[in-house]
Amino acid sequence: MDNMLYVAPLEGLTMAVWRKAHRDVFGGADKYFAPFISPNQNMSLTEKERRDITQDEADLVPQVLVSNVEHFAWACETLLELGYTELNLNFGCPSGTVTAKRKGSGLLRTPDALDEFLDGAFEVSRGMTISVKTRIGYEDSDRWPEILSIYEKYPISELIIHPRIRKDFYKGEPDRELFLEAMNESPLKLVYNGDIASPEDPALSYGCDVMVGRGLIARPSLFREIRGGEPASMDELKRFHDMILEGYMEYMPGELPLLHRMKEFWHYFSESFDADPKLVRKILKTKKVSEYMNAVNAIFA
Repeated sequence: MDNMLYVAPLEGLTMAVWRKAHRDVFGGADKYFAPFISPNQNMSLTEKERRDITQDEADLVPQVLVSNVEHFAWACETLLELGYTELNLNFGCPSGTVTAKRKGSGLLRTPDALDEFLDGAFEVSRGMTISVKTRIGYEDSDRWPEILSIYEKYPISELIIHPRIRKDFYKGEPDRELFLEAMNESPLKLVYNGDIASPEDPALSYGCDVMVGRGLIARPSLFREIRGGEPASMDELKRFHDMILEGYMEYMPGELPLLHRMKEFWHYFSESFDADPKLVRKILKTKKVSEYMNAVNAIFA
């Protein structure tokens, strides 16, 4: 299997704690893309953003959510100071609070504005290697050829395509045929992203690198399996869970934020094995860490 395997950035899920556990237990990925940082007029990283991208991870690519060239220039300078030479631009996020600010996939609504931003961004990039993660449109994919032609004007290192439009969010089938058409026609290096959940996924035979998000959260041994390895054992899943819990316990401010983070994790992680739905529901209803641990121990008993 020659595909490079990338981990998609998922806010609250693929943070540094999860990434470390994934490397240690399941062998890691070729690249991890960090959940986005979003520069604004304050020109500063939040404590959470800084902590997440300053853990000495050689395989990490920071992602930037921005539509202002000045803010992008600040992000380049800041990431260079932190030792990064590569970043990823987010034109895929479908969140309403993001698109309302003409960020993420919101910029796809006006291809001219996308072109103007990219023109300015590459002028101030200070030699950073820049990849792009994108959707194929906002309301529909009719303007995808125009959007792709804009990307092709710039020295984008990799164009990671999630072949859904913004209003799809993560529902329905990704348009794999459109991705394959782009692969056959575009001079850019394309990476497929969208609904890869098993080692038999057709995208693994496209002849391109792939990025996986939710499918890897639900099946953390997926990359190892794609490479010919074994599915996760229960002992590995327990160790993986415990490493994540212990990592978050070091800095999460109190029981409720910690439980919120771990419950979000369990929405996907419970698909990793044949967990009793009643026990999973019990985990999701816990209000104290002690209750949570009792429920988790019952699952892994």
